[in-house]
Amino acid sequence: MKEKLEKELIDGISLVEMSSYREKVLLDLKEKIKTPSRIAKSTDIRTNHVSNALKELKEHKLVDCLNPEKRQGRIYKITKLGEEVLKYI
Repeated sequence: MKEKLEKELIDGISLVEMSSYREKVLLDLKEKIKTPSRIAKSTDIRTNHVSNALKELKEHKLVDCLNPEKRQGRIYKITKLGEEVLKYI
């Protein structure tokens, strides 16, 4: 279990380090849950780039979508793993 968590953490750090968009999105979710449009507004990143970053962060378990059944107005939050990744960024 410990080795897997370390691998997930290392993979997460690597993923975030490779993209300023992913880093800004993850940092923006540190304080509270938000929709992609709110993240776009506060980070000054286009919404389509935010959506792509969120998709990649979600695939690596760094963020969660709280209402995935919604087509619009999805709300995202950072996961524990995402918070751990931020400690190394």
